[in-house]
Amino acid sequence: MFGKNRPNLIVVFWLIWLWVSLSLVVAGILCASNFWEIALSVSWRTALGIVFTLVGVAVGFLSTINFFWAMVAWISENEVKPRSKGAKGGPKIVVIGGGTGLGTILRGLKEITPNLTAIVTVADDGGSSGRLRRDFGILPPGDIRNCLVAMADLEPLMEGLMQYRFGGSSDLAGHSFGNLFLTVMTEITGDFETAIRESSKVLAVRGQVLPATLENVVLKAELVDGTIVYGESKISKSKQPIKRVFLDPVDIKTVPEAINAIVEADVVILGPGSLYTSIIPNLLVKDIATAIQKSKGIKIYICNAMTQPGETDHYTASDHIKAIINHAGNGLIDIAVANTETIPADILERYSEEGAEPVVSDLDNINDLGITPLGTKIIVKSKVIRHDTMKLARLVYSISKTHQFGSTFGWFFSKQIYRFFKGY
Repeated sequence: MFGKNRPNLIVVFWLIWLWVSLSLVVAGILCASNFWEIALSVSWRTALGIVFTLVGVAVGFLSTINFFWAMVAWISENEVKPRSKGAKGGPKIVVIGGGTGLGTILRGLKEITPNLTAIVTVADDGGSSGRLRRDFGILPPGDIRNCLVAMADLEPLMEGLMQYRFGGSSDLAGHSFGNLFLTVMTEITGDFETAIRESSKVLAVRGQVLPATLENVVLKAELVDGTIVYGESKISKSKQPIKRVFLDPVDIKTVPEAINAIVEADVVILGPGSLYTSIIPNLLVKDIATAIQKSKGIKIYICNAMTQPGETDHYTASDHIKAIINHAGNGLIDIAVANTETIPADILERYSEEGAEPVVSDLDNINDLGITPLGTKIIVKSKVIRHDTMKLARLVYSISKTHQFGSTFGWFFSKQIYRFFKGY
């Protein structure tokens, strides 16, 4: 019946226990109602029936939890298949963030669904993006470029071209070809939004890339000592911890397509990426946070595996979530994915020289925030710690599928006994 994708023994094991629990409950009811002629008094038959029923309910509760997560693992391992370019199936997924972290997850997600939307921060004011922003009066193209490349069907040579960065000491030094490409497209088409849309066609992008806003904004940060830092590129260089970040101007609007995508999404994902300079700035744009809170899709936060010097020094996973809540309110996250993979000592030593350390996956504290924590081994251990692209895609896909048929009871149960999922 299932062919190569037949359920593994763990799924079958917990399914058997579900039948056992049902049998116990039925036996208890029949015993208490004297359906069977048992040589016991009425009180003893009633007591025995209650015991059978309670044991059956307890076994059913535990086996339902384990069966549910076993199905998550089975779907994750066996049902995630790359989608062809023209495929229409797959969940509607919206990913919100910026920087390299956003590109990492998009590379995997484009293989499982064509219904993919990236909503990208436009507060960058450093490097090539900052220079083009000042010289040409356009929105910073860097993070947009990364998303377009990550979601595109490109030959390696073309991808290398889009990511190529000029060296030397000329006026082009430091600029990437992709940033210049978007700048030229903006000049030709007349506006940045159209430039992104037309570039997506040229690059055969799977899905759509949208800026969080089309307005010219500056990201500012208030430090714990009261100092105000101006500009995204300067925030992480601050010596003091960040108290809050905010946009100037404050009351800015997003593009309607972004709100529509969030409202219609099956899955809304925050991160991975820089907490204060890539994720939270999107949530400060008018209507984005509200749209997420009202969305009926499952909302997932993917926490960074390492802290970021100057932004999240000594932050645990729950500290990241608290910062999001403090800036944009509750109701933005249903599930928080945190890395539980051990990082080799030689890699940790290299990161510690830069002031970074592993983000502690304090799952109990996340649970206390009313959010389901999923501790999982989700990183690639190389010279640079990055999330595993396809592992993330499989996990998101399986959560989406199980949410479709398990939303009535599955997520309620998972919140109560989330520890069963530790180490998944």
